[in-house]
Amino acid sequence: MHKRLAIVAKSAFVALAMTLLAIASATAQSQKPEQLAQQSSDSWLALVDAGKYSESWQEASQLFKSSVTQPQWQSALEKVRTPLGKMVSRKFKSAQYTKTLPGVPDGEYVVIQYDTSFEHKQSAVETVTPMLEKDGKWRISGYFIK
Repeated sequence: MHKRLAIVAKSAFVALAMTLLAIASATAQSQKPEQLAQQSSDSWLALVDAGKYSESWQEASQLFKSSVTQPQWQSALEKVRTPLGKMVSRKFKSAQYTKTLPGVPDGEYVVIQYDTSFEHKQSAVETVTPMLEKDGKWRISGYFIK
């Protein structure tokens, strides 16, 4: 009798686990590219905000890495971000999905803009461009501050 209950309980657990996986998969599939790209962008910006420039390069797209070396990226960010001071606030402004951008191969990109305030620059616009890579992950292919 106990053996039969254990089998039923195990079957119920497996069924529950399969259902949860299906729900998680459906949720990820129902998210728009803009939403998935923004999640990637927010995580990547957190690295930059924390001064983890080397890690931000490692988490970037292959296209990005082939365009700039890690030491070049680190140096460029130090020159640009250090004078601005710490990030004070960042507000999502827009996200635009596109398959073409000037100067890069066709692919899936989302151009995301944020209104950002820094310690020493009250009003700036950050543009982050995640791209969908072959492994299905959105990774950053461009970053600009105006």
